[in-house]
Amino acid sequence: MQKGIAIAGSLIVDYVKYINSYPAPQALTTISAMDRSVGGLACNCGLALAKLDPSLPVKIIGIVGHDEAGEYIMSQFMEHKNIDVTHVLRQGSTSYTDVMSELGTGRRTFFTYNGANSLLAPEHFDFISIGADILHIGYILLLDALDAPDPDYPTAMCRVLDAAQKAGILTSVDVVSEEGERFRELVPPALKYVDFCCINEYEASRTTGIPLRGAGGEVLVENLPEACRMLMDIGVRRWVVLHMPEMACGLVRGGEYVQTPSWKIPDGFIKSSVGAGDAFASAVLYGAYHGWPLERAIHVAGAVAACSLSGAGASDAIKPLPELLDEMGRLQ
Repeated sequence: MQKGIAIAGSLIVDYVKYINSYPAPQALTTISAMDRSVGGLACNCGLALAKLDPSLPVKIIGIVGHDEAGEYIMSQFMEHKNIDVTHVLRQGSTSYTDVMSELGTGRRTFFTYNGANSLLAPEHFDFISIGADILHIGYILLLDALDAPDPDYPTAMCRVLDAAQKAGILTSVDVVSEEGERFRELVPPALKYVDFCCINEYEASRTTGIPLRGAGGEVLVENLPEACRMLMDIGVRRWVVLHMPEMACGLVRGGEYVQTPSWKIPDGFIKSSVGAGDAFASAVLYGAYHGWPLERAIHVAGAVAACSLSGAGASDAIKPLPELLDEMGRLQ
């Protein structure tokens, strides 16, 4: 592969507020500090990939507004010579998210404004001019126009993914951890047009109906292979990968199930877990792009996700992969 990776979908500014604990309704908590960073799949994965390998062509597809938040997003992309923003349109109001991040635990709660992200539609994808080897797009459940029904497909997202595959581009999707029944309505149809699926255990459980955590919050390890197989049976063509704080696992079509523990990190290392899943997915995509075995891709992805926890934003702490692996290895 040599055309690079296209990252499409949510372009967001995250306003992160650090709090001691999340308050009950009508109660109050104190904001100890604030950070601003870019967020959303296209920002998180695009910047992570650009930092992991400055020689990798990264192409961004999405929409931001003609406003200060849009300028901030574009400025972050322009700091990297290997990021192509030709396919970022300027329209509407830039999407943003208020992130409440609990100090110590890194647990976070999101309040998002969809804004310009809701405008991204099939007509914004010209795969002849994009010319990537892999397309990673998301988040399903948060892109209004792409989540909408299509005359010829279950959703407009399915139309985009099918067009990409017909253009010879491998496809990957991600979803958001939303409550409700829309997982069953929107995610399985899209997986029929996907080569790589990398999601967390909550999203996998909502999609398949298989419980992956017990009543006490423990991972139901014995159910993970079944969930991977069901996602593959739904339609994923190459890799299924599930990630969670404790471990990660995956399945190659026609191959064996693999499972690896998460990387160990010292106390006080976590600043925020915002976007850690996107950091993980970025490394999985990087491994797929370079033809790595799935087990190696998952192992490296765990290191990248762990490293991301030390930054305020998803990609703030990311650095070139050899340097990152060396630093994370010294923490073990």
